[in-house]
Amino acid sequence: MTQPSSPSYASGTSTVALLGDTIGANFRRTVAAHGGREALVDCATGRRFTYRELSEEVDRVARGLLAMGVERGDRVGIWAPNCAEWVFVQYATADIGAILVNINPAYRTHELAYVLKQAGVSVLVSATAFKGSDYAAMIEQVRAECPVLRDVVLIGTPSWEASLAGSDSVGREHVEHRREQLAFDDPINIQYTSGTTGFPKGATLSHHNILNNGFFVSEVCGHTEVDRIAVPVPFYHCFGMVMGNLGATSHGACIVIPALGFDPGATLQAVQQERCTSLYGVPTMFIAELQHPDFASFDLSSLRTGIMAGSPCPVEVMKRVVSEMHMSEVTIAYGMTETSPVSTQTRRDDDLERRVSTVGTVHPHVEVMVVEPETGGVVPRGSAGELCTRGYSVMLGYWDEQDKTDQVLDRAGWMHTGDLATMDAEGYVNIVGRIKDMVIRGGENIYPREIEEFLYSHPDIADVQVIGVPDEKYGEELCAWIRMREGTEPLTVDAVREFCDGKLAHYKVPRYVQVVEEFPMTVTGKIRKVEMRERSVELLGLQAAAAHRHA
Repeated sequence: MTQPSSPSYASGTSTVALLGDTIGANFRRTVAAHGGREALVDCATGRRFTYRELSEEVDRVARGLLAMGVERGDRVGIWAPNCAEWVFVQYATADIGAILVNINPAYRTHELAYVLKQAGVSVLVSATAFKGSDYAAMIEQVRAECPVLRDVVLIGTPSWEASLAGSDSVGREHVEHRREQLAFDDPINIQYTSGTTGFPKGATLSHHNILNNGFFVSEVCGHTEVDRIAVPVPFYHCFGMVMGNLGATSHGACIVIPALGFDPGATLQAVQQERCTSLYGVPTMFIAELQHPDFASFDLSSLRTGIMAGSPCPVEVMKRVVSEMHMSEVTIAYGMTETSPVSTQTRRDDDLERRVSTVGTVHPHVEVMVVEPETGGVVPRGSAGELCTRGYSVMLGYWDEQDKTDQVLDRAGWMHTGDLATMDAEGYVNIVGRIKDMVIRGGENIYPREIEEFLYSHPDIADVQVIGVPDEKYGEELCAWIRMREGTEPLTVDAVREFCDGKLAHYKVPRYVQVVEEFPMTVTGKIRKVEMRERSVELLGLQAAAAHRHA
């Protein structure tokens, strides 16, 4: 047995080798092996695709993009909720070496314009609207700011049909030729992660990064071609497009899309109707499913496994997921966008205590260590420090931001996560806090600095600090402490929300607002956010939420 004094370092051994494929080559191999098996079910539209049929759709979109002049390395944005077309575009861009830029469906004009410009998106594939947001109108609103953007293709409209019609002018051999030119270390995906400097950063990921991570997440879950994976988590995030889609297609399993966006009833219905064997979600999704008024009427007996990730899982919720949802082999995963995303995962045979008190052990072909943040020295097992990870899964860097890349990726290739963790004698990792000033709301990572910088633009706000406060449903919610300019009236919660409406994603809008004369400070003049959080719990009456037990 490992001695407690041994260093907090672990490497993931495996008898299964890393895949040396591009995404396109791996997908074609699956199509050849499982062409007649069901690959994709879009429950909202009732559409079904075998692997052979999915391959045809992917090829058609790939040829359409080539007809539009998309070159290797060009950035193609996708701004849409979960739908079959999202999957077509994901695999089509990989096939021709275009870099897919994932755009959060919750983004508003301020965020959309930034991402389109920062990534240099030349073609944007978008839904027309979603959840009351008029995407088409918002695109027109920002288009003048984005001179590189030359083509917009709206799903389900004549522009989508026209882009597909263009595929008739391009032979299949052109896609094959492009595919053969690609290398697995080529950048293939940019995913934006909330930034500490007011704007998100584009984590740039390769075929090798995300194909292997999706593959090994599914390996740990024990997925095979007979599995049917319900993916209610968003495709724009690694959880959906990597752990979900790539995890499925690399094993010949079936992707089941319950709905455009998360809906607990639609998810339970999809599991029952499609006899899903695996279900993904953040804890709040599982809580919503368990609390559904008709939960007991759904037949979930087909479920065996799945993944819960994004934030800590309450102990009682995990017990119910195992017993009432039949997910005896459910696993907990930990990671970040910059690491494709998963670095640690519990195993199918881990006991309940491991699943609710840790985020598992190191992933195959990955290294993790816990270091003293100030010195970089590896701490002994059981001691807290910053979790670092290294291996095939670490991003190529932040798109066009080398200085920010250098702040998190050291010369030895270690990704510094900013999370405080401990590693026990058996190598199980527990996340105990965050060095970065980050809030996790229902699985969404939010950096307060981004919201602070936006709120600073309000003419009546002199200073603002945003913190996370405990919440029983989402784990954390945002609370803005605001100092008003002299001679102005105090802002209400509604006024702050109105100011944010249409400009910030809904999950970044503060739920609570405290108007104060001053902020608690240290003797050296630094803001004491820990004290702000403690005082907010008292002022807002959140003691029950603060006492809520999480893993």
